[in-house]
Amino acid sequence: MTSTMTAPPEQRPARGGALRAYPIIGVFIGAVVLLVALAAVHLTQGTASLGLGELMRAIRPGGSTDQAVAVLIESRLPRLAAAVLVGVGVGVAGAVLQSVARNPLAAPDTLAVNAGAWVAVVAVAAFGISLPFFVNGLVAFAGGLLAAGLVLAVARAGAAGPTRLVLAGSAVALALQSLTYLLLMLFQANTPGLFGWGSGTTVQSGTRQVTLAAPLIAVAVLAVLLLAHRLDVLGLGDDSARVLGVDVRRTRVIAVILAVMLAALAVTVAGPIGFVGLSAPVIARLIAGRIPGMGRHLTLLPFAALIGALIVVGADVLLRLILPSERAISVPTGILTTLSGAVLLVWLARRLRDGGTTAQTQGTVRTRGRVIAVGIVLAAAVVAAFVSALLLGDRIVLLGDVANWLSGTSGRAVTFVLDQRWPRVLAALLGGAALALAGSIVQAVSRNPLAEPGLLGITPGASVGAIAVVLLLPGVGVWPVMGVATAFALGTFALVYRLAAGRAPTSDRIVLVGIGVSAAATALTTLTVLVVSPWNTNLALTWLSGSTYGRSSSQILPVLIVLAVALPVVIAGSRTLDLVSLDEDVPRVLGVPLGRARLGYLSLAAVLTASAACAVGALGFVGLVAPHAARALVGARHARSVPVAVGLGALLVSVADTLGRTVLAPTQLAAGLVTALIGAPYFVLLLWRTRPA
Repeated sequence: MTSTMTAPPEQRPARGGALRAYPIIGVFIGAVVLLVALAAVHLTQGTASLGLGELMRAIRPGGSTDQAVAVLIESRLPRLAAAVLVGVGVGVAGAVLQSVARNPLAAPDTLAVNAGAWVAVVAVAAFGISLPFFVNGLVAFAGGLLAAGLVLAVARAGAAGPTRLVLAGSAVALALQSLTYLLLMLFQANTPGLFGWGSGTTVQSGTRQVTLAAPLIAVAVLAVLLLAHRLDVLGLGDDSARVLGVDVRRTRVIAVILAVMLAALAVTVAGPIGFVGLSAPVIARLIAGRIPGMGRHLTLLPFAALIGALIVVGADVLLRLILPSERAISVPTGILTTLSGAVLLVWLARRLRDGGTTAQTQGTVRTRGRVIAVGIVLAAAVVAAFVSALLLGDRIVLLGDVANWLSGTSGRAVTFVLDQRWPRVLAALLGGAALALAGSIVQAVSRNPLAEPGLLGITPGASVGAIAVVLLLPGVGVWPVMGVATAFALGTFALVYRLAAGRAPTSDRIVLVGIGVSAAATALTTLTVLVVSPWNTNLALTWLSGSTYGRSSSQILPVLIVLAVALPVVIAGSRTLDLVSLDEDVPRVLGVPLGRARLGYLSLAAVLTASAACAVGALGFVGLVAPHAARALVGARHARSVPVAVGLGALLVSVADTLGRTVLAPTQLAAGLVTALIGAPYFVLLLWRTRPA
């Protein structure tokens, strides 16, 4: 008898391989059984009270009523199929992107693939163009590929570190989201329901989309599996892969194209369902790491697909368990997947080692004469913007009309126009100044010129509180809105600070945790709107886009008071900000209580953001662009850069608001949409110029 120990060498690996295969097969069987169980529960949920037994009888000819057949074929099976298809496609896409970038935070969300695909689909719908499914998918693919290409280029395909990759992807996604909101507001008649669809929903009308998408997703997954061995080798490093005969560049390009194709197909079927592409492969890798032999891509990719399907189907089931059936139809499944994915992103951020400063905040030293010249020019520009904002709009008035209005002798029409206009003008100036000041603080404390209040959870947190008050208590005054927005902003920031603590709340960790909490807060805002007032999405779009529409003097007062207190405090403490922005060690050596200083300044940024939100809504890019432009003009010393940043922020929002009220008059564009269109090209240039070598 031949024992295992005396068997020929070629036989022993075969037996060992068979033994290693048993746990892998067991895990796959367990996942499939769980998916089948969730699918059975999924089929019983809906507005019609039909049990699983009746639905199963509907499959047999003459086994049940026409109602059961219609519900099963036209609603429940397509929704279940969509959930499975989307989970499979996005799960594989996320696993491929993480392998290509060698970064556990890479995903269709963090690389802006979903945002690019979404804006492309909305752009087509906005202009009333009805495209076949395949062409629509091609449009989504093009949008997602362009966005992912930009993010990977500025983050060096993930080699610049996880923080820069996620930050670049989040900021690009923010720009694309602003453009999407612009289209949704301008073309409301052509884009009904796309606000909720933008969070990802598995609700289907018939089987057409899933039957068209299924073969394409299957082909793309098979093509990815053919790359499995190359992805294994790529994980060894570029040099090792080249030595082993793998064309690294070609493999990366093909893999990214296939991943974007899968994500685009998922967006075409169900919209951008958030963070499934991050969660599924991370969970799959965690489980595979405990089972020998399962880490190879030939088994890892199918397992990530199964986990993706489990996440989407499970979220769909949980959503309809929590909410009544009538409400669950209007609430996107992607809200729950985003919330769970945000938790996972925060968990990953807490586990990652801090990579130090993501980018330097120091600028070129400028002479005193240049600083004075910049100050004079900026002051003149702000005054000119203020005067132009008073004169321009849906009706143009003259300087003489303004003089008569100030003296109380203007005509009724001019009085009406200027009475409505001056609060908007001041709201834009003060709101922009407050956001720029908050951005200067955030960039200094996080030591990252690409950070801003919106990416650290402060602005989204304020939006959750403000939107909830406005919808639940219509007609409430500005001070309750301000109070709740401030409380939520401070609470969100406190959560970010606490979660980022670890050994110390370092720069990279604060940014990554902030992005995760921001995603969760944005999902909660969407959930609040769709549950409380699903037909009033225009109010939410106006707030989330940033607008001065309908502002009154009472809404200007909070930001005026906060700005009057915060600006002198920040300028007086500019030396401390200079030290805090250097590194972790120098402030401590010089006696600066780093933790207390960071906490105090970021709390001040939260209050500034909340007060600005009352004046201009959740306006983006100002807190990112203005401080960076100020450093480029007058240098990095905060005693110089902070006042210039405040002036630039006021100028940017004022010009954006004036353009929004004038260019398409009488139609009005939200100021935040214009700042996004102005700030996005600048930000892309900034990302490119600050690429690591």
